[in-house]
Order: sequence, then structure tokens, then C-alpha cells
Amino acid sequence: FADRGLLERYLGAVQQVVDRHDILRTAFVWEGLSNPAQVVWRKAALDVLEVELEGCDGSGADELRRRFDPRQYRLDLGRAPLMRFVIAREPGSGRWLLLVLQHHLIGDHTTAEVMHAEVRAALQGRAHELAAPQPFRNLVAQARLGMDAKAHEGFFREMLADIDEPTLPFGLSEVYGDGIGSREARRMLPQALHDRLRSQARRLGVSLASLCHLAWGQVVALSSGREQVVFGTVLFGRMHAGAGADRAMGLFMNTLPLRLDLDETGVEESVRIAHARLAELLSHEHASLALAQRCSDIAAPAPLFSALLNYRHNTPAMAGVGTSDVLFGMEWLGGEERTNYPLTLSVDDFGQELGLTADAVEPISPDRICGYMQRALEQLVDALERAPNTPVRELDILPAEERSYLLEDLNRTEADYPSDLCVHALFEAQVRRAPDAVAVVHENEELSYGELNADANRLAHHLIGLGVRPDQPVAICLERSPAMVVGLLAILKAGGAYLPLDPAYPSARLRQVVDDAAPHLLLCDAAGRAALGAEALVDLTVVDLETATPAWAELPASNPDPRALGLIARHLAYVIYTSGSTGTPKGVMVEHASVLNVLHAFLDVSGLTAQDSLLAITTISFDIAGLELYLP
Repeated sequence: FADRGLLERYLGAVQQVVDRHDILRTAFVWEGLSNPAQVVWRKAALDVLEVELEGCDGSGADELRRRFDPRQYRLDLGRAPLMRFVIAREPGSGRWLLLVLQHHLIGDHTTAEVMHAEVRAALQGRAHELAAPQPFRNLVAQARLGMDAKAHEGFFREMLADIDEPTLPFGLSEVYGDGIGSREARRMLPQALHDRLRSQARRLGVSLASLCHLAWGQVVALSSGREQVVFGTVLFGRMHAGAGADRAMGLFMNTLPLRLDLDETGVEESVRIAHARLAELLSHEHASLALAQRCSDIAAPAPLFSALLNYRHNTPAMAGVGTSDVLFGMEWLGGEERTNYPLTLSVDDFGQELGLTADAVEPISPDRICGYMQRALEQLVDALERAPNTPVRELDILPAEERSYLLEDLNRTEADYPSDLCVHALFEAQVRRAPDAVAVVHENEELSYGELNADANRLAHHLIGLGVRPDQPVAICLERSPAMVVGLLAILKAGGAYLPLDPAYPSARLRQVVDDAAPHLLLCDAAGRAALGAEALVDLTVVDLETATPAWAELPASNPDPRALGLIARHLAYVIYTSGSTGTPKGVMVEHASVLNVLHAFLDVSGLTAQDSLLAITTISFDIAGLELYLP
């Protein structure tokens, strides 16, 4: 603001608007109540805080943003209005800065536009010409008296009942965040692309929003590895909110899930399906998101989705600031919107042009998200114009420069490594180099490389005699001990793929893994037997590594010959089970060559040598079988 007087006039106009609208005088009360209540105060004076900026480094506006960043600075929900105004003289000038914080609970983008129009009217002395305010309670009544919860539930069950995994682009799963670490990027789409998209929307008789939702669905599909995707779409909330809703203030918009199948269906048919689903969703625009999420087969507290799309028809909230006579002397410095979701894309429809605004948490680049969406839209309109039956799943989202970076620059990984060796061959080479060096220490027990190798070889010959063959999973369930390391090495030397089972895990989970991997042989100790339970041992040949007189004690201590076993580096080294995104373990099969590749890459990156010490805190996956032993 050019001077303090103009700032005071502006704040006075804002107070007049607050006095007019019930939602701007709203707070929330819950202490001592059975249910939280939304309470409208008869009077709600603006909360204006004046601060001193003299001596701050950088611009005053940046300093205000830093001090009152909403990711740290919280509004009191029990105090109306849910807005805070911070003013300060700009250092080194006579201008005044105003920072406004407004909680999303009392407004949306349309609210900002209506509020700005009314403040302008008040500054012009035309407040008496404004139409009677539309009370927000009308929307509350409309939402409560509209479609009942059973109808909403039936709709969302039909859409979501078979969805049993969350849709998590880039693995982002935290949907209750506070915005810390989030960044924003904006871009305008090329005018030619906008015009082509509008032309195709008119040809198909669908909304431009439908094309954008389908394109965003493909971005979500390719970044989450799913064809059946669910993401949140922000609904306007004013379509069925009664007369005058277009000029009412308050939070009308709602976020609800949209499910799209990015499969072999042609792009034109997929556009029509997306349009139809959006139209159906609009009739449920005031349904509860919590209700919708319960209609899927995803157990709480896992989220149904972690990405949002907000398609909005708008003009900048402070359009005209600094240009019209009444607002002369005011300069709009910018604004920010925040959501707790880790990934949000807003499509700004300005009528004759389209803009993209992406918000993403680190390390995801919001500018890259905009690039993916633009590329998806380009691919979509190309397909609609030239090959409308192209499967929608084939739409590419990678811009040419990123595709080159990912596929070429990042993959300049040509390097020599012993791709024809098995993991235990590295260990055997270390045995030859330093047979007397200490290999394993556990409490008061030590094993040298030579001793460890001999013990593992005797057991390996025993396993070969029991029928262990390449690519055959062999389960191992022991407490951490030298015997565990002996068992892992013996399985590898016998040609098998070790299947680690942690005896600390619940028995039901271990049995799930055993049932899925179907090993015929188990290496265990007393703890492993107890963890698995007698029922799981019925169909397994059990080798007890705690026995005092092992059957393999007199077998050769020589290394088994991998050639005689038909063992090569393309055979499996181990099968490791992840937690699984649904809670059901999933097995990952890893070959010897893959482990060798990782180990040598690790050495190249870290610069470790045989003279270095390495502390590795690991699970019993390849790290113990390879990393610790390869780097003595």
C-alpha cells in the first residue's frame, strides 16, 4: 500500500464485508460438547497485528512470509474471524505491507473472488448497492437435507468395492502432512495446445475438465504402477447448493475420489467414460469423503489416494489491483494455497487459456509434475485427432528432455564387473586371500574365513545330497548367530536360493511366506521351529543347525563345483519378501548377477577398499550374504 491511510481504508472495507457474511464470523467450538459446532458470532473484529521489519535481511514481504508461514503459524479455530492480518512498514520506504492468513475452513477460490469484489465496492462507497448476503447455513441445510447417506454409499461402493490397494504416486503415502517441505510450480500451457484440447472437447460433447482428468489419471497411473487408479478431485460444490450459491461465501468445495481404469480401452472411449463418471460424481458432491473411503476394500488407516486434481474456472483473486482508480496505490505481491496432500495439481481454466499449478513434497519436483501433465495432454490430443482407438494406457507422460535424461544420461552405466560369478565366489576368493582373518564375531565366538568356508562347504554338500538344485528356494529361520551365516553360505554354495525367515516375525506371517514360496527344505534352530509352528513343518525337510552331531560333520570341506551343479550367475541367489502394499507379503527374486552388479556399483560410488571398515545394519537379505563378507 502506498501509505498507511490507504491500508486503513482497505482494512475498514474488509471489516464491512466480514460484518455482512456469517461464514466470515464463524469459529468452531468443541470443548464440553458431544459434537463440534460451527458457531457464528454476531460481531467479529479483525485481528490486526503490527510488526517491526527494520533490520531484517532481504525484502520485507519475504520476511513476513517467513515469520507467519502457515506451515508453522497456526490460526485459532475457536476465534472468529478465521483470518489474521499482519501489517508492517516496508523497510526503507513509506509503503505498508499487508499479509493475510485465511483458513480454508471458511472459504474457497470463489469466496476470494466475491470478497475482493465486495471490498472494491466498499472502497468505492457502493457497499449499499451489494445484494443481500447469501447465508452459508443454506448450504449446510442443502447438504443435510439432500441425498441420504445410503445413496452416497451405494454409489461409492459400486465405484470402489474392488479397490484393495492405495493409489500412491511416487510412493507418497502421507496424506495428513502439514505442508512442510512442499514446493509449488506454475506454468501456462501453449495456446495451440489449449485450442486443440477445446476443439476435441467440443467434438466429443464433453467438458475440457474430462480430458484433463483422464490425462491426470495417466500421470497417476504411470507414477504409481497401477492401471486402476483413484485420485481425489476437488468439486466446485455450488452446482446443487441452491439459488445464489455462485455469489455466496464459504467453503463449498469438496474432495471426493474418482476411479479411472487406464487400460486397453481406446482414448476416445476413455474420455467419454471419464466424463460420465464426473457427471455422476457431481450428484454426490456433498457426500462425506470419509464415507467414500470406507466403501473401498482398503483397511484404515491406509489412505485411498494421495494425489488431488483441482480443475477450477477462475480469474486471479486480486485481478485489477494497481490498475483501477479505486485500487490505485495498491500492489498485489502474490498468494499461496496449501493442502495437506503430498501431491496436488490445479488446472486453472481462464476461459481462453489453461494454466497448471503443482504442489509436491520433496524430493518430487513440482515443475516435473507440470511437465508430465503437459505431455499427457499433448499425447491425449494427438491420439484423439489421429488414432482415437489407441489404448489409453499407451499415452506417454515423459517430456522428450526427461526421457533422454532418464533413459540415456542416467543409464550411462557401462562398467566391467564379474557378471559371470556367483555371490559366494567372491567369498571364496576372500578365503584364498586371507583364510586366517576373522570373518564372523558373535558374542564370545569367532570364525575365521577358512573355518567359515569349511563349515559352509560341509553343510552345502549335505544340502546337495538332499536334492537342492539351482533356482530352488531353501528356507532359513534362525536367530542371529554364526550358524545363520554358515547356513546362508551353504545354501548359495549348494546352488539354492535362500529364503530368509525372521523368527521374530509373527507365525502367521512366516507361514504366508512359506506357503507362497513353497520351499521343500528348511534350515532352522529351536527359535525357528517355534516361530513357524509344527503345522508349517509337516511338508518340509528340516535341517537342524543346532544338532550336536550334525550329519554333515564328516563331509568334504572343499568348495562344491558350480559347474557340476549347473550353477551360473543368472540363477537365483535369494528370494526376499517385502511387506506388501496390501499387508500381504510379496516375493522378490534376485539373481547372483544382480547382487554382484549392486555390490560393485556400491564400491565404485563409496570408494571403499579392503583396508576400510564398514558397519552394516541389515536384515538377513543379500547384505549379510554378500556385502559384509565381500568387504572384510
